[in-house]
Amino acid sequence: MDVKSKIGLRIKNLRELTSMSQKDLAYTADLDRSYIASVENGQRNISIMNIEKIATALNVTLKEFFNYDEFDNTTTSSK
Repeated sequence: MDVKSKIGLRIKNLRELTSMSQKDLAYTADLDRSYIASVENGQRNISIMNIEKIATALNVTLKEFFNYDEFDNTTTSSK
């Protein structure tokens, strides 16, 4: 799994844990809902600034955001 997919999956998992819709997350993070959807699907190369906006909207720190078993796998694809 490439890093874009891992980040997207992490966002989706955190969003679902808080029972937040993509629309609610987008509004809270000041991003577009279609952008959130494409990030969650691993189709976007998200900036660290937007990761921070999303983490803040989900009430997690960046440390908590990246404290995820999927990020421990050192083999990533650059696709």
